[in-house]
Amino acid sequence: MLRKLLVILVAVTMSAKCVAQQYEPYRGDGIDDYLRLVPIVSVYAMKAAGVDSQSSWKRLVVNTAASFAIDVAVTYGLKYSIKSTRPDGTDRRSFPSGHASIAFCGAAVLDKEFRKVSPWISVAGYAVATATAVDRVVRNRHHWGDVAAGAAVGVLSTYAGYWIADKITGWDKDVSVAVSPMGVSMVYRLK
Repeated sequence: MLRKLLVILVAVTMSAKCVAQQYEPYRGDGIDDYLRLVPIVSVYAMKAAGVDSQSSWKRLVVNTAASFAIDVAVTYGLKYSIKSTRPDGTDRRSFPSGHASIAFCGAAVLDKEFRKVSPWISVAGYAVATATAVDRVVRNRHHWGDVAAGAAVGVLSTYAGYWIADKITGWDKDVSVAVSPMGVSMVYRLK
């Protein structure tokens, strides 16, 4: 009888502890607020320092703007549609992580622009983005799925932003896209 009572007491205590951990208080803003901007700031700092990148200044600005516009639209569209509660219980904008999406969008731009200079530049960008995502989970602001989704949105937004901006501006001459009342046509020129 005493053994059963002890097992029940331990189970209730463990359950209460799990619920209490789920709603730990907000731990305030931290390094993640700054880390999320490091990859994109690095892109422009390296370009200004004269490091050879894949794009001209004009193309870099247009492609970066398109990438971040897509990233912010998708991220906040999902946040306000899904309304997932944060682990600390402060609000219902947990999914996906905006910090992770911005950090990974910047890291993907860094990768696209400077990968050929050194692969370690890309590794550093993605390492900073990963540290940002991990810090969001450690601070109890997001679940792992939130930061993973944010990372995916950030990287995919960069690829979509570069593709769309290159099509609109005509910087990518290998593919032509035309829209007419009859439909959409795409022509790919082989080299």
